[in-house]
Amino acid sequence: MSQTSIEEHHIRPYFDMEAFMIMSRETRLGGAALERLVELWGQWLDRLKVCEVKAGKISYLAVWLPESVEEFVDEAWGKSPSEGYLVNNLAQFLCMSAVQELLPQVEDAGCAPSPRPTEALREALAGLGLPYRKNSPTLSRRYAVVTHYPFRGGCEICHMQAHCPKGQGQAESAGVILPGYEREEGQS
Repeated sequence: MSQTSIEEHHIRPYFDMEAFMIMSRETRLGGAALERLVELWGQWLDRLKVCEVKAGKISYLAVWLPESVEEFVDEAWGKSPSEGYLVNNLAQFLCMSAVQELLPQVEDAGCAPSPRPTEALREALAGLGLPYRKNSPTLSRRYAVVTHYPFRGGCEICHMQAHCPKGQGQAESAGVILPGYEREEGQS
């Protein structure tokens, strides 16, 4: 077994309304919706996990929100598609804001490339409660990002490149992943 170490980072990215609206493709947010999003941002900041994972000779950045956030988003979808859409985007945006705070190059590259999930990385993340799905290069948490730390490059080094809508010229569809539409390896 390779040597593994975990270092937790305590960061609190700020809520950039303009960037959120661009990512969500929203042209306008009402005051009540914005207040709700800011309130959720504050609550979820306390649940955000950000760790540097050293597995063998390679370091990774892992950022994720717990299952309770996924459950909240699922409930929001059940109540109102527009509310579900906004809070789903907020959870994704929070994770990416944390990644970009530590790796600002990700914004310029347009991607936080996924590393090949080695056994050492799989074991380390499983120990953090962030396992990969069985026989898959996909993480079990919906709102989670794992990428190289420090930054090593963009799409050209991504393990998921062959399965990425952005890499297949479908970038317009890559902005938001709706709950329940995650795919296991081998699904079409």
